[in-house]
Amino acid sequence: MGKADFLSPKAIGNRIKSKGLQKLRWYCQMCQKQCRDENGFKCHCMSESHQRQLLLASENPQQIMDSFSDEFRTEFLELLKRRFGTKRVHNNIVYNEYIGHREHVHMNATQWETLTDFTKWLGREGYCKVDETPKGWYIQYIDRDPETIRKQQEQEKKKKQDLDDEERTAKFIEDQVKKGLEGVEQNTPTFTELSRQNEEEKVAFNLNKGAGTSGTTASSSHASNALKSAAVMGSVKRKDTSQGQAKEKKKKSALDEIMEMEEQKKKTERTDYWLQPDIVVKIVTKRLGEKYYKKKAVVKEVIDRYTAIVKLVDSGDKLKLDQSHLETVIPAPGKRVLVLNGGYKGHFGILDGIIEKRFSATIEIDSGPLKGRKVEGIPYEDISKVA
Repeated sequence: MGKADFLSPKAIGNRIKSKGLQKLRWYCQMCQKQCRDENGFKCHCMSESHQRQLLLASENPQQIMDSFSDEFRTEFLELLKRRFGTKRVHNNIVYNEYIGHREHVHMNATQWETLTDFTKWLGREGYCKVDETPKGWYIQYIDRDPETIRKQQEQEKKKKQDLDDEERTAKFIEDQVKKGLEGVEQNTPTFTELSRQNEEEKVAFNLNKGAGTSGTTASSSHASNALKSAAVMGSVKRKDTSQGQAKEKKKKSALDEIMEMEEQKKKTERTDYWLQPDIVVKIVTKRLGEKYYKKKAVVKEVIDRYTAIVKLVDSGDKLKLDQSHLETVIPAPGKRVLVLNGGYKGHFGILDGIIEKRFSATIEIDSGPLKGRKVEGIPYEDISKVA
């Protein structure tokens, strides 16, 4: 029976089948050949090329297995880092994406018999954090890249500086409150009870100035003096109390104003993701080739905060990239930018100038309640050009 024509339905069907994944038991890892059925695999095992590969593997089988194991581990961790970053994910999800590549290294050619054994080995060697749940094993990649560690240290340092500034401001406000309260306590007069020297002595009130004896006059004058002094002290007390309440109220309003100003100026906690739709970014990875390296693109969609679908400005090609493979674009002064991180995140502004020595920029907010405010010292990575 002759061979089917190139455009015949059978030939087209065979080509479609050869493109997809086939059964693992009919795959030869040594020859890297996938057979479509049992008969084909049997014929391949009897072929001369397969026998030569077996002879080479029999000379040093441990070395062959170690090379396949290293290749499997490297590609698996590379996919985990690029696709999921440091997020906690089920190991089977990563493995299904890994075997989706037709030319991947099969696990039956490595030193691990099952995916669970491989997951436990990753945890023992310190490549990932692993934990077992009723739903299965979960893994979390541990990024030990020096550049990543340096960025994390810078973020922690900046966060610590922000906390120090907040503590310093809070301490200053507390000291001012203490000083104000001490001043109020010093100005507040002390009051004593009105005491009589003789308990049997009666207090009499003489409403008629011309009447009364000398004793009555003396007692009435003593009582009137006491009443006058008490009235004076009471008025002084009411006056000082009202003044103290007014001062305290005034101080509280001043404190409220300070707190409101501090809340407006306070920088929010920085996040490790910055992608936003409709901004211009630059591709900085060389893994896609020189065709896309250093090319500018527009973010069309953000997926899971850390991944974006971008469209190249020149060619119009669409790519799905991680934020570690992108960087922000600083436009010319006078152009519109979007703040991607920090206390003014989400605000649009106009680029006013660039401070090259500090790798930062000055912008003028042109949206929201802070419109017209000029902000200095925003790092390059916190702003990007608006598409």
